[in-house]
Amino acid sequence: MKKTWFITGASQGLGLEFVAQLLAAGHNVAATSRTIAGLEKAAGTHPNLLPLQVNLTDESSVETAVSDTVAKFGAIDVVVNNAGYGQLGALEELTDAEARANFDVNVFGALNVIRKVLPHLRKQGSGHIFNVASVGGYTGAFPGWGVYCATKFAMVGFTESLSYEVAEFGVKATVVLPGYFRTNFLKGTSLAVPETPIAEYTAVRKSENMHTEDIDGNQGGDPVKGVAAVIEAEASGKAPLYLFLGADAVGMARQKNEFVNNEILAWEALSTATGFGEN
Repeated sequence: MKKTWFITGASQGLGLEFVAQLLAAGHNVAATSRTIAGLEKAAGTHPNLLPLQVNLTDESSVETAVSDTVAKFGAIDVVVNNAGYGQLGALEELTDAEARANFDVNVFGALNVIRKVLPHLRKQGSGHIFNVASVGGYTGAFPGWGVYCATKFAMVGFTESLSYEVAEFGVKATVVLPGYFRTNFLKGTSLAVPETPIAEYTAVRKSENMHTEDIDGNQGGDPVKGVAAVIEAEASGKAPLYLFLGADAVGMARQKNEFVNNEILAWEALSTATGFGEN
């Protein structure tokens, strides 16, 4: 069945792979990027492709993109909030401006898309929103990734609430939590480092070097297979609320579940002795 997909962050990485696979499968694709030139250079041209220059932090820009998509294709069936970037740095190192900038794109940019697309999805009584977070939105056990993880934890939280809010309208929501996929995410164009690093944070520097020097280019996740998995989940009509991608993501999620369960068991007596009448 031919559908119209609205993809953000479509000029590179997973977003660009979504564009390629969806067009090959005969779907309509509205693809957003910060510049039309960069998007067309990466994705080329296609009768079913609508390239859109969008500033995701500007509500009017997002609204125009959504309206242009509906005007061209008649509807929007699937939304993929994929745009975002990584911010390295210990919480003490990062300035207010650095932290807010990461939230502006990763969190508020996605919320702008959701806010502008939902009137159309509600009216048509169908649709599916996929918010691409990270396994770092499920476990924060990554020194130097606190702000980035916070943006992705936020995405996990609002996606879960969203799924309950829009169910009555026939609209679905899924949060995608990838592990390490071999894209350019760990390169300069997608990864910001702290402006004023603090030398004492040796664990953070070690993590930073490990990601930019050792992991980059050696990620175990295949972007082609990762994107295909999301498309398959959507086509099934039964996509889960939480969709982990990659054996590493699944393993880290299980470790987090076990850790939290052990914490609950160890502290259950104290945790539950807080009601009126409890001794």
